[in-house]
Amino acid sequence: MTQTANLEAGATRQITDKEATKVAIGALIGTAMEWYDFFLFSAAAALVFNVQYFANENATAAALASFATFGVGLVARPIGGMIFGAMGDKIGRRKTLMVTIVGIGAITGLIGLLPTYAAIGIAAPILLVLLRIAQGLFVGGEWSGAMTIVVENAPLERRARYAALPQIGSPIGTILSSGGFFLMTLFISHGNFSAWGWRIPFLAAIPMLLIALYIRSRLDESPVFAELMEKGETAKAPIRTTLVQSWKQIIVGMAAGMLGVGGFYLVTAFVVYYGVKILHYDAGLMLLGGMIAAVVEIPVLIAGGRLGERFGSSRVIIWGGIASAIVAVPAFLMITSHNGVLVIAGMTLAVAALSFPYAASGTVLTGLFPASTRYTGVGFAQNIAGMISGFIPLVATGLVASAAGHWWPAAAILVFLSLFTAVAGVIAPRLSVSLPGFKH
Repeated sequence: MTQTANLEAGATRQITDKEATKVAIGALIGTAMEWYDFFLFSAAAALVFNVQYFANENATAAALASFATFGVGLVARPIGGMIFGAMGDKIGRRKTLMVTIVGIGAITGLIGLLPTYAAIGIAAPILLVLLRIAQGLFVGGEWSGAMTIVVENAPLERRARYAALPQIGSPIGTILSSGGFFLMTLFISHGNFSAWGWRIPFLAAIPMLLIALYIRSRLDESPVFAELMEKGETAKAPIRTTLVQSWKQIIVGMAAGMLGVGGFYLVTAFVVYYGVKILHYDAGLMLLGGMIAAVVEIPVLIAGGRLGERFGSSRVIIWGGIASAIVAVPAFLMITSHNGVLVIAGMTLAVAALSFPYAASGTVLTGLFPASTRYTGVGFAQNIAGMISGFIPLVATGLVASAAGHWWPAAAILVFLSLFTAVAGVIAPRLSVSLPGFKH
């Protein structure tokens, strides 16, 4: 591992900020596409799929089935992370990322063409689940690859700064997906939105895919991976090596990533459902809240990256997790206030707090694994976090229903996730690869 670390330090020594920025922006375009598709599905799960694909007279049961479909895609993510992670550690980061982006975009377009339950009966939810699983496989290889290629194309001492940039793909994806639905609800009637308007944002993924493909095709391969190939030090069996040698790192990495993914799903997918179905807010208000929170998240992510560069990303995760736990209850009090301004402020406050650990999570996760198995290791850790996170809206829906619609179980989940991630920030530096000039 020491030999690999020295090789990595040498390979990144000559990288300029201009080169690092180019790769980070190229990765950002891909992650924005990834999160657009994924959050589009989460918004649709809260607003459309529970009605169009799961016929049930009980509204809570239909919502549970819809959120379960949302979660099923995340169950496929660790498998995708394993398949594409091994591919990325064997044939290269860049080639693998071209495959994942095509899969994500094409499947999102197909969801936009899928007939409803009323049209084809039980085949509709079955096909929706199958497409969601396929989407989850490709997404499983996307984030880990994008983060790996970015940190390996950045100067060691500034990795935290550049690793925060692909994370901006999350709020951009939210703005585009929620914005697409918001515009549909604004300009067409509720009946037309339910009948066909919701499909337009899904079909928009196809032209977005072409743009993402063009930009990603111009990315450079990681100099670290190129050096591993040249020296013949790529992993022969990256999956087995990672599971045997880095299982502790997988667990800690999973915990480090939980708040940024699971907390976000809670404050967006679940809160949209809770606001519309339980509190009877207008859907437009909840989508607007999600978009404003996402806009605020962008400068928070940039700030989180700069703080990680200066103080170490693990410290950003620790203090960001604590801050998120502190604001959880006040945020939910605002969300349930029935005052539109306070509702949006509550969503924005919760998302802003959890975005600091999210900004630092890519740096921490990539630092846990050696270059030879990094794509595979990060894929395992992040996608296990993603898999668990996918069921958080489902769990929150069930617990809130059992509490007669009260918000406290959702706030308790956010507090738990926040502290769970903060603990990972304490442990991570002890298990990370020692790289000269890199501050964990």
